[in-house]
Order: sequence, then structure tokens, then C-alpha cells
Amino acid sequence: MAEILFAALFILLALGIPVAFAMAISVFLALNLGSSYPNIVVVKEMFSGLDSFPLLAVPFFILAAEIMTGGAVTLAMLRLAQSLVGHLIGGLGHANVVSSAMFAGISGSALADAAGPGTMMIRMMERGGYGRAYAGALTIASSVVGPIIPPSITMIIYAMQDEKVSVGSLFMAGVLPGILITGMVILANARVSHIRGYASGDPMPPPKEILRIALYALPALLLVVLIVGGIRFGVFTPTEASVIAVFYALLVGMFIYRSLQIRDLPAIILRAALVSGAVLLILGAARAFAWILIIESLPQYLAGTIISWDLSPIVFLLAVNVLLLIFGLFMDPLPGVMILVPILAPISFALGIDPNHFAIVVIVNLTLGLTTPPVGSLIFVVSSTMKMKPSTLIKEMPPFFIALASALLLITFIPALSTWLPKASGF
Repeated sequence: MAEILFAALFILLALGIPVAFAMAISVFLALNLGSSYPNIVVVKEMFSGLDSFPLLAVPFFILAAEIMTGGAVTLAMLRLAQSLVGHLIGGLGHANVVSSAMFAGISGSALADAAGPGTMMIRMMERGGYGRAYAGALTIASSVVGPIIPPSITMIIYAMQDEKVSVGSLFMAGVLPGILITGMVILANARVSHIRGYASGDPMPPPKEILRIALYALPALLLVVLIVGGIRFGVFTPTEASVIAVFYALLVGMFIYRSLQIRDLPAIILRAALVSGAVLLILGAARAFAWILIIESLPQYLAGTIISWDLSPIVFLLAVNVLLLIFGLFMDPLPGVMILVPILAPISFALGIDPNHFAIVVIVNLTLGLTTPPVGSLIFVVSSTMKMKPSTLIKEMPPFFIALASALLLITFIPALSTWLPKASGF
């Protein structure tokens, strides 16, 4: 069955079938052509994949992000980012990257980063003299931190696949790698801006003005502190944190920034429902896909084979990097986590690799796939919102590919980037 499963999946993806439908159809074909199992098993497994209390956190975090992406919240973060780094060479580009890192603490999604503040920053950079395609490529690269800096939808799904990690420990493990990725993209932007003469025309604001802007943005930025702090000190579970995030977002939007009206809520809820539905369809299909791999004993076979090679942990991690980077060319992070983590995580643990370290390596790898063709969702989000050809964006990506790959190697070779903060915070 496994041969039929993978062959059908790659053919359907090559034909442009959406990932969720490609996976579900592949499972149906594998069952009908390679086994005697009834088709109802697929429906059962898809339902089982969604019948989970922790999974409720996903739609609630998506709803919280939709509520917090109102104009005042986004503008507050953009103004803070620009006040901090806008005076440097390539300042508007740096502000793009910093605002993406800030917004990552609200959205938990790379696509939300690109579609929200990323789109606004592209227009600001274009007015500031930056090439439109370059501004789009920078937005693609800076949006990568969305699933790395907590809260993160991808981390919630990962924790459901590997019992050796928790959502709280992964949230803490992602902080330093997220900052590292942000710094590497800033360095790449600084180099390109120096070469092309993308200088800033704005002086650095006085300290009092920066403080005033920071205080105005503080209510939005406190969301990540509320979520991570509440989970760390046992005040609430990750699922409860997602519900609290929704109510906090409503409070901030309606009573602090006053940019949210009651009449806006139906449209916000509809957008969140559509995004949540798409995510949950992928998760359900991925569960059925993973079920076939399990009954075919593919994870056990691969685990035994790889362990028999007697690889060192670092060689194994490098091999995983190559595998996941290739896998990410064709599939989004969420189904990638659902399919690959049950196979690879037990092997990494047997080799003595810290579970949090391995989790961050996997998540960063698969997230980088959002920036690469042919599937790269970030490329298509930016190209569609800004009405640019994907090819023009891809031509501007090489400096950022180098920056992101360098960050990935540092995360791979320096486990403390992923393990120090979880241990220091008691996870």
C-alpha cells in the first residue's frame, strides 16, 4: 500500500490538487488498490485525528490572531519597529523584519505575518525607494519566524505527535531560534541595502518618543507574555491559553486601541473559521495518511534501518535537514509534522538527541519550505496580495536563502539554542 500511497500523493500534488484533498485521495486509492480495508476506515481515522481537546487551541489562536490584526494593533507594532531600527541603513527593511518578529508573538502563523503587517511594510518600503520585488522577498523571509516564536500552531501539532515534548517546552525552545533567524535576515537586508544604497531618510526618534511608542504597543506585545507565562506557571493549559488569548484580543481591540467594533466580529469569525477549516482538513487527512504508514510498519522499518547504520547524532541531524528541506519543497509544515515526526522523533531520541532540540530543527526545516518553490505558500501569498509574479520574488530570494540556511545550521550544531531556555524556565 505504501508504494501506491506515495505515488498517488506526488502525482496529485504535481497536478496542483490542494494538500488535504491530495492526501485523502491517496489514502482512498491505497486502500482500494492495495488492501481489503473498507473505505469507512479513512473517515474514522480522519475523525480520530481531529477528536482531541488540545487541538481546540488551533482555531482559538487563529481567531485571536484575526482579532489582533486590526489596523491599530498592526500599526502600533510597525511604528515601534520603525522607531527602533528605521534610522539604520536599510531601516525600513529592518523594520519589516522586526515587526514580523513582534507579530509572530500574536499570530503563530507565517502566512498571517505575510498577509498582515508584511503587506503594509511592502507598500511602505516601496514608497521609501526599495524595489518592490525585493521588499516582497524580504517579507517572505521575515515571515518565517511566525511558527518559531511562540505561540505557534505548528508547535501545538508537533506536541500532539511526540509525547516527549510539551507545548510549553516547545514555546520556550522557539524563542532563541526565532531571535537568531530574525538577526540573520536583518544582516542579509543590511548587506543588500548597503550594496544597493537603500538608506534611511528618517533620524532616530528621541528616547522619550521611543518610550511613548513602546508603551502604546505594549498591550499587543503582552499577549505572548500572558500565554507563555500562564502555561509556565500552571495557571492554564495551552488550550485554555488560546481561549484567554481570544478574550484578551477582544479587550485590547475594543477598549484599549478602540479599533474593533461589534459589527466587525462576524467577518473576523468567518475568516478565522475558513482558515481553521483548511488547517483541520489537512490534519484529518494527515492522520489517515499516517495510519497507513503505521499499519504498513514503515516507521518501525525505517527506525530499525537507520539505527543499524550507527550514525552519530550530528550526522543524523544533517541527514534529517536534507530530507526535510526536500520534503518541504512539496508539502506544508502541518502535514509534514503529522507524517514525519512519528517516524523520526523516536530515532532521534534513541540517538540521544534532546527532544526539544530535534523538534525545533524539524519545525524550522519545514517552515523554510514555505519560502521555496514549487509549493512555497509564502511566495504565493505575497505575489497574490501585491499582484507580482512569483518568479520576480524568487529572483530576489538568494541572499535570504543563505541567511535562513545559516540560521538552520547554527540551530542544528548548537543544541543550547533550543534547550537552554526550556531547562532554565523549568520545563
